[in-house]
Amino acid sequence: MSGKLLSISNLTVSFDGFKAINNLNFTMNEGELRVVIGPNGAGKTTFMDCITGKTKPTEGIVTFKGKDLRPYAEHDIARMGIGRKFQTPRVFLKLTPRENLELSCIRQKNVFGSLFGQTTQPERRTVGGLLETIGLDHKADMPAELLSHGEKQRLEIGMLVAQSPDLLLVDEPVAGLTDEETEKVGDLLLALAESHSIIVIEHDMEFVRQIAKQVTVLHQGSVLFEGNMDQVQSDPQVIEVYLGKQED
Repeated sequence: MSGKLLSISNLTVSFDGFKAINNLNFTMNEGELRVVIGPNGAGKTTFMDCITGKTKPTEGIVTFKGKDLRPYAEHDIARMGIGRKFQTPRVFLKLTPRENLELSCIRQKNVFGSLFGQTTQPERRTVGGLLETIGLDHKADMPAELLSHGEKQRLEIGMLVAQSPDLLLVDEPVAGLTDEETEKVGDLLLALAESHSIIVIEHDMEFVRQIAKQVTVLHQGSVLFEGNMDQVQSDPQVIEVYLGKQED
């Protein structure tokens, strides 16, 4: 895959005079896994909100697959192919991982379709493959409430993939995970990146090093620096505003 998937130009978002995003410019190609980092208050969540349509720009433009997203509501943008995973897992705890994935696969997204729609044979094959990909095939038919936090994170990522988005937005997927679970989530995202475009927001720098080829650093609502992990960790500005603060 190649070509520009997402383009953000001169984006500004003001809340009562405070600029959460300040003249931000960002581009991403199809098939890319991009990690976005930055200190608290850097504008990372608002950045995601603007892409999904939850927050509308005060100024500037967000373009996805060549289409200006400003006129569209959140659900319309989701249908265009942008899927978002929030920090806290949002899975149906009383359902099994298999049932959670089957529900995500159902094409009819209205209430009736979600309640009564039947998964097709191709969708069942997709679910089986996803269960293996996320490492939950051995726990496919137990209630999701019995899964560990890391397993729930992987399940929700699988639920997102089941909806076949062109762009996956993943918010702090390893927060609160053990080292072993963190590594498994990293391996999953790297596997998915072979066939998907992904933006990951994360604070865990060891995890970022595991998965990142290209890192975008936000600071005070703007892009401070972009480069590979070695370049990011050696840049004086990044060290001053972000990496150095973690050592305090």
